Amino acid sequence: MSAAPRQRRAVIGGGSGYLGTALRDALRVDGFDVRTIGRSGADARWDDPAGILRLVDGADLLIGLAGRRIDCRYTDRNREEILRSRVRTTAALHRAVTAAARPPAVWMNGSSATAYRYSLDTPRTEADPLEEKGFSPDVTREWEAALFAGETPGTRRIALRTSLVLGRGAPVMELLLRLARLGLGGPQYDGWWFPHRRYRGIGAHPTDPDRPDYEHSRGRQRLSWMHEQDFVQAVRFLRDHDEVAGPVNMASPHAVTNIELMRTLRRAVHAPFGLPAPRFVLEPGMAVLRTESELILKSRWVLPQVLEDAGYLFRFPELDGAVRAIVGR
Repeated sequence: MSAAPRQRRAVIGGGSGYLGTALRDALRVDGFDVRTIGRSGADARWDDPAGILRLVDGADLLIGLAGRRIDCRYTDRNREEILRSRVRTTAALHRAVTAAARPPAVWMNGSSATAYRYSLDTPRTEADPLEEKGFSPDVTREWEAALFAGETPGTRRIALRTSLVLGRGAPVMELLLRLARLGLGGPQYDGWWFPHRRYRGIGAHPTDPDRPDYEHSRGRQRLSWMHEQDFVQAVRFLRDHDEVAGPVNMASPHAVTNIELMRTLRRAVHAPFGLPAPRFVLEPGMAVLRTESELILKSRWVLPQVLEDAGYLFRFPELDGAVRAIVGR
């Protein structure tokens, strides 16, 4: 009598967040035994290297998503924690992968599209360098350096350069829809603001921004985005396509301007108008909300070249269909 097939194991570092929860549920549907690494309520804690190794050794899939949320004010303390939480947890996974007798076949780790240069004119792909300077780009470069350090001959590594992920219950999505319903869903206009140092470089090789802190984008700043279902499906796709490794842009092929984004949200919630927010109005509001205006004023325009070249077909390539699916219309 033949032995029952071994159940595949997936390990998610940072599995309690919005995306981690979505992936955990999807992988369980796929038949995986899903284990998590976190601070509490997980199968292993980040301060337990032996426990992390026990989970990683023999796993089929490893996904690292841990890191402090960037939806906060960039105080010195928060800046350090945003960087440290990403690099420290990625380094802990790296040590487990290299020490494992049976390392996972594929390791996908969080990253960000924010390190591509500010662009209003041309999109960026994985072939373009990470040439932007300042806090967020420095964090991304150190995060990926921790992932791709050294050799992992038995493990394929992928950096998920994630754009804004939209879905029901996503914190950013809920905020934007609430603004639209209240009549505040107009475009956000960049412009001059009092100089500050919150976006200065950080890490082992800090880089300071070499351009002004603002652009007169007039609401034309680009937003690269991805529906939650496409994020989950793309992770499944990358898991099963052994030819893909390295950086992967997790974004829809159709970025939109800030004007188009807010217009689409207003239409979805039947808001007849939306008051625009120039930066001198936006900045005090962001201070009250304890977050940063760069999250909506930066123009990050990326294309998912690797995914498309590998044959991935998006469920929600256009923003209008994605938003209608999220709000239930």
